[in-house]
Amino acid sequence: MTFYGSSEEHDPVTWVRGHAIYAAHLVALVFVASMVIAGGLMAFHVGYLLDWLSFSSPAVLHGEVWRIFTYGLVNRPTHDRVLWFAIDLLMIVWFGREVEKFFGRTKFLVLYGGIYLLTPLLFTVLGPWMPTMLDGETGAFAMFIAFAALYPNVPIFFSLLAKWCAIILVGIYSLASLAEHDWVPLLSLWATTAFAYGYVRYEQGRISMPRLRWPRRQAKLRVLPDLPAKKPSAAPPADSSMAEVDALLDKIAQSGIRSLTAKERARLDAARETLKRRADR
Repeated sequence: MTFYGSSEEHDPVTWVRGHAIYAAHLVALVFVASMVIAGGLMAFHVGYLLDWLSFSSPAVLHGEVWRIFTYGLVNRPTHDRVLWFAIDLLMIVWFGREVEKFFGRTKFLVLYGGIYLLTPLLFTVLGPWMPTMLDGETGAFAMFIAFAALYPNVPIFFSLLAKWCAIILVGIYSLASLAEHDWVPLLSLWATTAFAYGYVRYEQGRISMPRLRWPRRQAKLRVLPDLPAKKPSAAPPADSSMAEVDALLDKIAQSGIRSLTAKERARLDAARETLKRRADR
């Protein structure tokens, strides 16, 4: 099930007592640390500081852009969230590790970064019409969708294949959100699920990004002014000296070159140089 490449991208980040540590483990460790810190702040009655890290679309639209990046670090250790938080971390470790082994560390981090940032970016755009507040989102379920897209026929729960588990869970969560008219988790679910599935298929080469073809600007035809007709050049006059050269050549053929006088030789040499210059042009 796991593909190991020859590059370091597919190798563990480090080893701890013989156990391989991947980037997926480090992501889960960051979330564990965030809950520990949140619990400490709440214990000392300064938990209100966490409100500066939660996502709020009105606050982001007023310039508090850091909330897009910090909203997932607000994990208060309350009774109704601890169990689901632990399940999310297990999903990141199990499924995220397998995705990382297949695609490599960089592509895994790009995938997880896209899942993590997609929800706040979406509701920032929808903020003027749908003011939204979020915190503690880990993106674990979308990572499971990526795993199911990569290994659809791997049995997960009671021999149920991963693809059927993904379809059933997406259907149940969607139905529950629709029944309660809870549009924020519904839009987040659909957006992150589509992104995770599309990313895996794109990296597998099964889908391609559409190419935008911008309209080309057609060249304008310009009417050139009429130019005066070029007069044919007069044919060069025949060289009258060629007849004299022919006569000299006939004389050489009959009596030999020694029969030429010095003046005739000079004339023949001059004619030869003239022909040579014409040939070189």
